[in-house]
Formats: sequence, C-alpha cells, structure tokens
Amino acid sequence: MARVRQYAVAASGQWTVEDDGRRRLPSGEVHAWEPGMNQTVCGLSLSRSQLIRFSHVTWLDTFPESGGAADRVRRQCPRCASVAGRRGSDARPRWHRTNPRP
Repeated sequence: MARVRQYAVAASGQWTVEDDGRRRLPSGEVHAWEPGMNQTVCGLSLSRSQLIRFSHVTWLDTFPESGGAADRVRRQCPRCASVAGRRGSDARPRWHRTNPRP
C-alpha cells in the first residue's frame, strides 16, 4: 500500500497577516517540501537557496483557487508541481490514448 505524502511549503519570502500579526505565510516563489528533509522536492537545498520553511502551510494552500495562503505567492516551482500535484489553469488532464492502434 502506497504512502500518501503530505508536502509542506518552502518559499523565498514571508509576510505576516495584519489581523493578528503572528501568522507567517509564504510569498514569492514557493516549492514543495517534505518535513524532515533538507531539500525541496525538486532538489534545491533549503539552506543554500535561503528558502524559508512553512511546515504549517500545505502545498495545496498555495494555489490561488484554494483561498488559503496564496495571496502573495508569485510563482510555483513547475518541477515541484509535477511531483506534488498540479491544480489550476496550467493543469493538464492525465495522458489518455484516444485512437489506439489495433
């Protein structure tokens, strides 16, 4: 039985919500990150790339239609999106053969 992976977010910047001032959210370019690892899903080192970890924000919350933490996200890493899941306007349906050869 396959294990379902839960991806968190690592981002190039951060901002705080003005309402309470304590909640940090990602901004800039976001990458999928598996907690406990020292690199993103696409292979970037967190420390060398100076990415900030957001273990409380899930990868799916970075999509604009989710209404989650996507207010100031400018770009999602396409390599991370191909592994962690892609939803949105650039999402393509799964590959399907329409006219198989006999």
